[in-house]
Amino acid sequence: MDTIAAIATPIGTSGIGIVRVSGPRAIEIASRLFVSASNLKEFASHRAYHGKLVTPILEHPTQGDEKSYPYHSNTSGAREGEPIDEVVLTVFRAPFSYTGEDVVEFSCHGGIAILRKALGAVLDLGARLAEPGEFTKRAFLNGKIDLAQAEAVNDLIRARTEGARRIAFSQLDGAISSKVRGARDRILGVIAAIEAAIDFPDDVDEPDRARLESEISAVRQEVVSLLSTFAAGRIFREGLRVVIAGRVNVGKSSLLNALLRHARAIVTPIPGTTRDVIEESLEIHGIPIVALDTAGIRSTDDPVEKIGVELAERTLESADLVLMVFDISEGINQEDLEILDRLADKPTIAVLNKIDLLPEEARGLQKEEYVGRLGRSLPAVWTCASSGQGIDELEDAIAETALREAMVGPGEEAVVVTNIRHQQALLSALESLDNALETLSAAQPIDLLSVDLASARNSLGLITGETASDDLIDRIFSDFCIGK
Repeated sequence: MDTIAAIATPIGTSGIGIVRVSGPRAIEIASRLFVSASNLKEFASHRAYHGKLVTPILEHPTQGDEKSYPYHSNTSGAREGEPIDEVVLTVFRAPFSYTGEDVVEFSCHGGIAILRKALGAVLDLGARLAEPGEFTKRAFLNGKIDLAQAEAVNDLIRARTEGARRIAFSQLDGAISSKVRGARDRILGVIAAIEAAIDFPDDVDEPDRARLESEISAVRQEVVSLLSTFAAGRIFREGLRVVIAGRVNVGKSSLLNALLRHARAIVTPIPGTTRDVIEESLEIHGIPIVALDTAGIRSTDDPVEKIGVELAERTLESADLVLMVFDISEGINQEDLEILDRLADKPTIAVLNKIDLLPEEARGLQKEEYVGRLGRSLPAVWTCASSGQGIDELEDAIAETALREAMVGPGEEAVVVTNIRHQQALLSALESLDNALETLSAAQPIDLLSVDLASARNSLGLITGETASDDLIDRIFSDFCIGK
């Protein structure tokens, strides 16, 4: 029942900053801070009003009640009713607000001094500072959204690319929740049929086992289908570490610059120019990418270059995808193959670089020959990193390779699992459903099915929040920013 408040916009200098207040006293508090030509208590919900935000107009405590207003603004020398800022006040009355409670928002000028003063004025009147994610937590507890949608709010705020934004908004719109609730309802239907036969054996026949198996298998397939999207979902949510590797002077730094569309890495004809790992972020087909340019891998007596080579080798171990660059003007040599051998367990794209040094008529003929000499079946792309030729095709190959095993493509609209907590809940549900099917196939009594089916339903309920513990809920919202 506390009334909570927080600055809801990033701290800094901006055109607008918002102080958000939610709770049973939100409108009362605002009425003592906001001065306009109208009576605030008569303002309609979902309307914006122009006026002035002033220091608290306090009801002075009587003797012995000095603790009623522990943050009395007059302690800082301000007068009651002294203007703080010219603002726009927006009112959202319960239950038609984000939190399901009365909510007011002061849209102030975005200076930090103004926002701190405005928040302090609200706290002076008895509101308390909101905890991280508490506004969204109240929306969940008041039934405005479920837990999966609440987590999608955080994902949407943190989305770095269009693909991540699209998936997060789909989840906020209820895509995951709808699928999970549908599966839970089907499980509940099976449980109800079983328990009715157990409780009323004289009136209700035992369900047909073939029908039970069909229904449980159908739910299992829905769970498997959701799980199959997790690999792609994780990539869109967390991004992909793409390491550019190869021997010295094959064009790795030029390739990084071409992907970034600007000169970031130093490029010279001198072998071993790159000594450190250069890391840059970019977006490819909606996928957040961290591209890492590494030193050329070779044996060297130069102590500085040797450190760079060792760092490159360690960086390769953390790669989600490797762009193995070859200088096709020099052909494939043993040094290339030795580097490629280290990438046996890594998704790899062969970047056949310096195509400008090959005759035009030889390029199409020699691509298959080059790939064949690698000893691995790899996607390959012709490039001229110095001119940007082939970079669009390389970006297509990166997205296709990253999402090859997933059921979602870079431009598709689909239900995608991005959260590892959801994945673990789905895996737990899948295990319980498999146990139920084993019970059926072993011709065990059907009442034994109820335990496994109830376990599967509870696991799915962890995703939407129906069966989530208070500790889990608190942990999820503690990851949010204050003010959301």
